[in-house]
Amino acid sequence: MGAVKTKRMPRAVREQQMLDAAVQIFGRRGYMAASMDEIAELAGVSKPLVYLYLNSKEDLFTACIRREAAALTEAVRTGVRTDLPADRRLWDGLQAFFAHTAEHPDAWSVLHLQARTHGEPFAAEVAAMREEIVAFATRLIAIAAREALPRTLGCARAGRDPHDPDLPEREVAGLAEALVGAAESLAAWANTTPGVTARQAAATLMNFAWAGLGNLMRGRPWTPSAEEV
Repeated sequence: MGAVKTKRMPRAVREQQMLDAAVQIFGRRGYMAASMDEIAELAGVSKPLVYLYLNSKEDLFTACIRREAAALTEAVRTGVRTDLPADRRLWDGLQAFFAHTAEHPDAWSVLHLQARTHGEPFAAEVAAMREEIVAFATRLIAIAAREALPRTLGCARAGRDPHDPDLPEREVAGLAEALVGAAESLAAWANTTPGVTARQAAATLMNFAWAGLGNLMRGRPWTPSAEEV
């Protein structure tokens, strides 16, 4: 009888196995310190096979960034139910973001720390992911403004269209940028601070953001005093 042949693992499965190992090594050791030998050993394959599948260390790192960026944006999108009030949508989005970054700390290290500090091609990949999340946050804030508008005192007497956002477009965009920036920094802090859960991090940012948004939507923005202008 001839030798028994072992069943070959499908290429797609093997590639994901390599990416899993690479994310762990890149996330914990950093891009520069990580070696293809370490990645191959952790993945349980030969180094030539890693090069055969993913060409180079740079291409492997880029593949890691793209996969983890897609996973994070998908987690945030699917975590938000569109049939809920605006505050619940924002809360669910924040919970999804912090839960994902807490469950995948190596991936968050790759996206938030490593990719941004090792050259423009890597930083551009993360910037594209961030633009998607900012656009999503912008829509959530605009929806919140539209829902609050009919409740704003005097809006009907002022002749304002209840279907238009209460906040100027530029202000909505700025708030979304601020919200995402705060979430990124808070996730990095939460992942390195013992005892801080994803839910606690989400609640911290929700309390910080929603109180201010609520005042804006009720027509009570903060302004400096006359002496400070």
